[in-house]
Amino acid sequence: MSGEEAPARQQQESAEEKTENPPTEEPPSEAAQEGEPSPAEEPADEPAAATPDRAPDEEVFSYRALFLTGYGGYDKVKLQVKKGKPSLKNAEVLVRVKACGLNFAELLGRQGMYELLPSPPVTPGMECSGVIEALGEEVTDRKVGDRVLVLSRHGLWQEVVVVPASQTFIMPESMSFEEAAALPINYLTAYMMLFEMANVRAGQSILIHMAAGGVGIAATQLCQLLEDVTVFGTASASKHETIGQGGVTHPIDYRTRDYAEEIRKISPKGLDIVLDPLGGSDTQKAFSLLKPMGTLIVFGAANCVTGQKKNLLAVAKTWYNQFTINTLRLMHANKAVCGFHLGYLSDEELITQTMTRLLELYTQGKIKPRIDSTYHFEQVGDAMRRMHERNNIGKVILLPEPKKEEEKPESNPEPAETEDKKEEEKDENKMETGTEEVKREEN
Repeated sequence: MSGEEAPARQQQESAEEKTENPPTEEPPSEAAQEGEPSPAEEPADEPAAATPDRAPDEEVFSYRALFLTGYGGYDKVKLQVKKGKPSLKNAEVLVRVKACGLNFAELLGRQGMYELLPSPPVTPGMECSGVIEALGEEVTDRKVGDRVLVLSRHGLWQEVVVVPASQTFIMPESMSFEEAAALPINYLTAYMMLFEMANVRAGQSILIHMAAGGVGIAATQLCQLLEDVTVFGTASASKHETIGQGGVTHPIDYRTRDYAEEIRKISPKGLDIVLDPLGGSDTQKAFSLLKPMGTLIVFGAANCVTGQKKNLLAVAKTWYNQFTINTLRLMHANKAVCGFHLGYLSDEELITQTMTRLLELYTQGKIKPRIDSTYHFEQVGDAMRRMHERNNIGKVILLPEPKKEEEKPESNPEPAETEDKKEEEKDENKMETGTEEVKREEN
């Protein structure tokens, strides 16, 4: 459905392969599948029983992982523990994960509407970043200690992952782990749609829906590589200042205004390119907004997602309003309609070339992922809720490391108050200021 997912194959360990220390995985319990807390959500404190291959005091290798235990609400994604160090095959690397990206595809997957995600129980996650800790045979272009970002179809929401070396990319020195986890899916999607499909050029006009989301911000930044590109971006009013500073020429509040009418007022002749992640009736609008020789790229169906769980009415409504067109009408309109789904793109050479180009653009300072907020694995439900309710501006990141008790989700702070302003507030209301000082001390 959504175009925000990685193309590389998912690395899975074969149950039939014989190893000296085969990893074992604690499957979700029946209680977990019903939404109840699972006893496997926290690592066991008791030492493992001795085996012929392990001394009594030897610690069992274990690592935390998120599992989708069933379809439904936020509680269906649970934190559990996997035991046993994963084995490496030829051309594979073991990565200690530092940050993971959250994409719209994972929201669809939780509701059972993302066809590329296997049935539960399964670990989601299509992009992450971390440090290589071990190399398989035949790996010559990576070394232990390399900082890398990783692409896969799923399975990356865990502390340790084993993937083919070809699915890893060396991070620029200046790039943070959070930025590395935010880059692959969104920027690959945006770049390929704009430059491979739409062939965007200087002086053109483009509509970017959900302009404050991951793909929206990526597409807006990439448009700045060309001169005089006019960007129309839909987002709620509270996000207009931010996306305007990021390069959106005309922010439009889709909640209070008909964006198609607003665009026609500003650009009566229409648009050169429309990126449509919504589907349904919005695809009809998108086609009508195109100029002759314009291009519409459909890469999602976000209109299907209206609540925590699958909404059959929303799905039916989106399907009923599905855009259809025949070749004769396309000829008469002189317009192009394209579809893009990164998960079904099998051209690994193209993907590698594009990732290399994106990392070059980052190093040159021409693109930079915007991190909206970071959540620890224990807070995955809150992270999903923030994205689901469209409260994010930029990328939501998951952190595998255990959450400290006093920590709260980090997000982009508001501008700091000046000392003069603080003094004025102190004079006006000493009691209120005193309360705020106590809160700061406690935090």
